[in-house]
Amino acid sequence: MKTKKKILGGAIGSDVHVAGILNFLELAKKEGYETIYLGGALSLEKFLGSIIETNPDLIAVSYRLGKEALDKLLIEFKDLLRKNDLLKNKDFVFGGTYETAKVARKSRLFRRVFDGSESVEEVVLYLRGEMRGIKKESYPQKLVERINFKSPYPLIRHHIGLQSLEETEREIQKLARSEELDIISLAPDQNAQQWLFTPEKMDPSQDGAGGAPFRKKEDFERMYKASRQGNFPLLRCYSGTRELIKYSKLLYETIRNAWAAIPLTWYSELDRRSDRELKKAIAENQKAIKWNAEHDIPVEINESHQWALRYAPDTVEVATAYIAAYNAKKLGVKTYVAQYMFNTPPGISPAMDIAKMLAKKELIESLHDNFFRSYRMVRAGLLSFPSDEARAKGQLVSSMLTASYLQPHIIHVVAFCEARKRAKAKEIIESVKMVKRAYSEAMKGLPNFEADPKIRARKKTLIEEAQLIIEAIKELGKGSKDPLTDPDVIWASVKMGILDAPGLMKMSVARGTVKTAIIDGTNQVVDDKGRPVSERKRLKALGFAL
Repeated sequence: MKTKKKILGGAIGSDVHVAGILNFLELAKKEGYETIYLGGALSLEKFLGSIIETNPDLIAVSYRLGKEALDKLLIEFKDLLRKNDLLKNKDFVFGGTYETAKVARKSRLFRRVFDGSESVEEVVLYLRGEMRGIKKESYPQKLVERINFKSPYPLIRHHIGLQSLEETEREIQKLARSEELDIISLAPDQNAQQWLFTPEKMDPSQDGAGGAPFRKKEDFERMYKASRQGNFPLLRCYSGTRELIKYSKLLYETIRNAWAAIPLTWYSELDRRSDRELKKAIAENQKAIKWNAEHDIPVEINESHQWALRYAPDTVEVATAYIAAYNAKKLGVKTYVAQYMFNTPPGISPAMDIAKMLAKKELIESLHDNFFRSYRMVRAGLLSFPSDEARAKGQLVSSMLTASYLQPHIIHVVAFCEARKRAKAKEIIESVKMVKRAYSEAMKGLPNFEADPKIRARKKTLIEEAQLIIEAIKELGKGSKDPLTDPDVIWASVKMGILDAPGLMKMSVARGTVKTAIIDGTNQVVDDKGRPVSERKRLKALGFAL
């Protein structure tokens, strides 16, 4: 049986404040350490005697009183340790106030100094790394392993893509050094997403529009190198909108892409992010998903929330969440990242948002088996962010407190400033800290939203109506071996309006004739007079008697 590592801790000098050291030792105990608590107001001689007697692996020192007194204590303590030959083969950590922590760092005695500004998860990860002998450069570099390493805390993700590569590189370095993020998403500009492999088609006037101007393989390698510090975060990148397999290979070779994000129907004439015909795009997207699956790269099919961003009815959003996951499974994906975008459209209520996400979750996770597993990633919807940054901060925190109910494996943080400007490291780190605090509060215990009869009823309705959409697609594809994965059938379901959204009117291959409105916090199909229309009735009007 493996021997537990041992931590000895107490507050030295005349300091009787022991809450901090008790909390630290309690966290250590949960991480598998044997802990020895010595109490407060310890003389240095008594502390030294306990170190010699118990022979701990880690010694935790706490002091919250004046910095001048601590300076003298640590000089004396180091002298005692030196005389007893305990400086070379013992590791020390310190916990105190911002003021006393500065003195502790100056002493060069401590392996790690905590000043009270750290989150609980930061302390836990330190203890976990010490317990397992893992240095930060050895933190897991594959998604599932990283999730398991950090559990029960979610991985934190944010994107970065500024006007120039130089600025993007500098901000990535800052983000990695901050150790606040676990995943950095690279955001190439639209030129790079669409024309990376045919640069002659790029419009130079659009360089840097919507992201960083990546132009060659070395640009991606440069960003990966910039991230190899701090907590060595995972890297991933937005998918291209053309030549997706080439893009996938490039990202696999350069940044060890943590997961691929590929749509099912989008990045086509459907949204005009590329000029690909919809039917051809569906088939190409499926091939790219399959390529990533074959190379054991996790996949996200960013489909459902794209419909929500065009104000599709909640039912279509839920149905496409299932269809996307179903396609992933059928294409061989083993590790699926399911994105749950909250507050979209902006008028939806928190209660009905939860109902919608629970409906998606139930349908997606019904596909789980020994070969397919989804991991939940939550995020706030940017459409809900006010341009006033103080109000946007409130929106971010409230949204992520609600979203924490889903017990996410990943939180995709959206910086509070993004309704006004692109986020740099400063705004990203501030936003991440706010989200982590919201999540830590949620971990203390949220109400059981699923016990609310209105939420339960809405979830049931959404699942039933989403299944009607799925059945309509199957009916449309009679004769197809698998209608839900058949590009011809999926294309036809968009053309006929089974899958439709108001935001696609007059600008897309889709019909764009469906009307929606926020009613009682939900986004529902309505008729010309604004009255709700059931999914059964809507589909009947399209020729499906379900």
